[in-house]
Amino acid sequence: MTTPIYDLCGKVAVVTGGSRGIGAAIVRGLAACGARCVINYLDDSSGQNRADAEAVANDLNAPLLLAADVSDSGQVAAMFDRIKSDISRIDILVNNAGILRDRTIKKMTADEWDSVLKVNLSGAFHCIQQAGPLMNDGGRIVNMASVAAVLGLFGQANYASSKAGLIALTKVAARELARQRITVNAVAPGFVDTDMTRGMPADVKGKFVEQIPLARLGTVDDITAAVMFLASPFASYITGHVLHVNGGFHME
Repeated sequence: MTTPIYDLCGKVAVVTGGSRGIGAAIVRGLAACGARCVINYLDDSSGQNRADAEAVANDLNAPLLLAADVSDSGQVAAMFDRIKSDISRIDILVNNAGILRDRTIKKMTADEWDSVLKVNLSGAFHCIQQAGPLMNDGGRIVNMASVAAVLGLFGQANYASSKAGLIALTKVAARELARQRITVNAVAPGFVDTDMTRGMPADVKGKFVEQIPLARLGTVDDITAAVMFLASPFASYITGHVLHVNGGFHME
């Protein structure tokens, strides 16, 4: 997405898990609209995540790259202390960091359950808790949920539960932060054309597409557009909402 559609000049946006995939696309979209972006990434032993974050940051205006495991409250606190020290405030927070560890309930290990809940749900909680005091009136928080939260997809007890919990967290935070005029919403993507779905067998992917009324997978730009709308001034009277972006795969 290269054409600015909202004016976010002067805004500071923090995107967790912003080094690749949907997170990287969100960073680029917000930056194209004028926001100064803080790109969070998980520091891995190979250094690949940092390299990916640096590649995303190459063309941005004064980006700040910060490594932190969002499942670790201490690392999240340190990251936001750094943001407070370097920039002093936050206008937009996008809780995008997330992991998948699919397995049936019968075979799922305790670590596979715990790790997904810690990153996908606790990670968002830690970031909201730390970001709130740094946000100006009129701030925006957007959480990345999933269609799995409402459909309970096979083999995703951990992932679906984490995203359903994230929807509940979104609604509670929307109520608690309303007095600061901070809106809190969620975007729930359906099946999106990413590296993960490209690795699916063609027949499996085809069966999913057959169930989508718009007859295609979503794109990262579809998701980014929804996030940018909720982060923009045009969504100032929307809070506690879950915006489904799935081509009609799930309708409410």
